[in-house]
Amino acid sequence: MSMSVHTNKSALVALQNLNKTNDELDQVQGRINTGLAVNNAADNAAVWAIAQGQRADIGALNSVKMSLDRARSVAEVSATAGETVSDLLVQIKERVVAALDTSIDTSARTAIDSDFKSLLRQITQVVQNANFDGANLLDGSLPGNLKFLANADANAFITLSKQTLSLGGSIITVAATASLGTITFATSILAQLTTSISLTNQALGNLGSQQKQIDGHAKFVSKLTDVLTTGVGNLVDADLAKESARLQALQVQQQLGAQALSIANSAPQIILSLFRGG
Repeated sequence: MSMSVHTNKSALVALQNLNKTNDELDQVQGRINTGLAVNNAADNAAVWAIAQGQRADIGALNSVKMSLDRARSVAEVSATAGETVSDLLVQIKERVVAALDTSIDTSARTAIDSDFKSLLRQITQVVQNANFDGANLLDGSLPGNLKFLANADANAFITLSKQTLSLGGSIITVAATASLGTITFATSILAQLTTSISLTNQALGNLGSQQKQIDGHAKFVSKLTDVLTTGVGNLVDADLAKESARLQALQVQQQLGAQALSIANSAPQIILSLFRGG
C-alpha cells in the first residue's frame, strides 16, 4: 500500500467504524433510557404504526370501560331501589289483607289506611331518589332506554331498559291516591297489588339480567385491554438484559475504535523518518 500525507485510508476506515459504533451505542442508550426498542417511526415504521393503532384501541377501550362502569352504577342503584320497592309492596299487601277483615272497627281501619298511605309515599320517595349521574331508570323520566358503549368502534352498545315503578304506572298500577277506607276499595287494591308485585319482580329480574351482562362485558373489556397492552409491549418493549450486555460490548468497541483511529492517524509520521539524514 502506498504512503501519502494527503490521504490516510486507514484513518478513514477507522473513523467510519468508530462512527458506526457510536451510532449503535446511541441507539442502545436510547432503548435503555426509554425501555422501548421501537420508540418512533424512524426505529421501525411498520411496527411503530401497528403499535400506535393498538394504543388507539386501548385508549378507546378505556372509554368503553368508563361507560360500562357508569352502566354498572346506574344498574346497582336501580336494583337496590327496586328491591326496596318490592319489599314495600309486600308490606302493603299485608295492610291490604288486614283491611279486608270485616271485624275491624273504623278506628282500626283508619290506622291501617294511614299506614298504607305512608308506605305508598315511601315507594314514591324511593323511586324518585333512584338516580345516578342524572339517570333514573325507575321514575319514567327517561325518553328511552339507556345505551352504553360496548366496543372501541362505538358501534355496539349494551342497553339498560327503563323499568317504571312509579305508582299508577304500567307495572305498579296502584294509584298514589289509593285508599283502604272501605272493603270495596281494599278488594280492588288487592287485585291490583297482586299483579303489581308480579310485574315488579319481573322488572327486577330483567334489570338483574342486564346488570349481569354488563358485569360480564366489563370483565371482558378489562381482559382485552390487558391483552392488547401486552401485545404492544411485545412489539415495542426493549429487552433490557440484552441491551445491557450490548451496551458493554459497544463501549469496549468504542474504546478500541478510538485507539485504532489514533494509531491510524499517527501512521503518516512514519514518512518523516524516510527523509531524515543519515
